[in-house]
Amino acid sequence: MAESKMASGSLRFFSQKARLRAALAVGAVGLAASLSGCLGYDGVINRGAIIDTRKAAQVKTGLPAQQVLALLGTPSTTSTVGGDAWYYFSQRIERQLAFMPQQVADQHVLAVYFDKSKKVQRIADYGFEDGKPIDFLTRTTPTAGAEFHFLQNMLSKLLTF
Repeated sequence: MAESKMASGSLRFFSQKARLRAALAVGAVGLAASLSGCLGYDGVINRGAIIDTRKAAQVKTGLPAQQVLALLGTPSTTSTVGGDAWYYFSQRIERQLAFMPQQVADQHVLAVYFDKSKKVQRIADYGFEDGKPIDFLTRTTPTAGAEFHFLQNMLSKLLTF
């Protein structure tokens, strides 16, 4: 009788141990599956116009606008005030992991300025050190002055009576 109690006790002990091992195995598989989404992530995102340096080197002073368009493609934007210029924006963003904050690693603005006869007057390549990072996503323009929120506006209106 004592032997059968001991045998059933060891079976219960084995089943708890086996359940613990199974739970650990399932947890390990779940962790590996959740982290598998991070595999293959290189952390580099290129935004804007990707300009081939060989083609950009072919753009010389006096070249017609049609040939610039054929070499570099459609510009990111054009000037509307103070002359005719085409701008090609490019930006490289890096982040260590997919959920980490991003940082601008490199940024260039290739500017092609034209004269009145639509021929290249000069070319400029503005780098990261020449200006501020361009925010491609928020599509907002920062304004000068204080930024008020809803509650601040309500309280300021109540206090003006």
